[in-house]
Amino acid sequence: MIQQGQTLPSATLSELTKDGMMNHDTNELFANKKVVLFAVPGAFTPTCSESHLPGFIVLADQIKAKGVDSIICVSVNDAFVMQAWGETQNADEIMMLGDGDASFTKALGLEMDTATFGGIRSQRYAMVVENGVVTQLNVEAPKTFEVSSAEAILTAL
Repeated sequence: MIQQGQTLPSATLSELTKDGMMNHDTNELFANKKVVLFAVPGAFTPTCSESHLPGFIVLADQIKAKGVDSIICVSVNDAFVMQAWGETQNADEIMMLGDGDASFTKALGLEMDTATFGGIRSQRYAMVVENGVVTQLNVEAPKTFEVSSAEAILTAL
């Protein structure tokens, strides 16, 4: 599993925008920026939709006021699902990115096999990344939601 002080792996994440599909190289996405990245096991799922994403939406301005350039939500879903989920949640300040094949999640060592829930998914986590280097990493224990919340990240910033 990736650790604080390590550089994010190179991968491609996808985003559906009003201009069409965009693929983002993680090396470019995190270069020369301070970014809060959080991951959820699945779009439209209960904890993700009722607590995790909404917390970052509500606190986006306060998080960005701490010098954060962008807030990114990633899930092992396709970009179409991530875009639709972001729309239903009014996640205008959050970049909603799909890791459809879980390659980024696996490269981080943060995958989990959920079996009937959808197979390989991401563990729930949040991290602060500065110029591609992880400076804060909060990974949730299974079936918990405490350390990866927007409130926890805002406190850590």
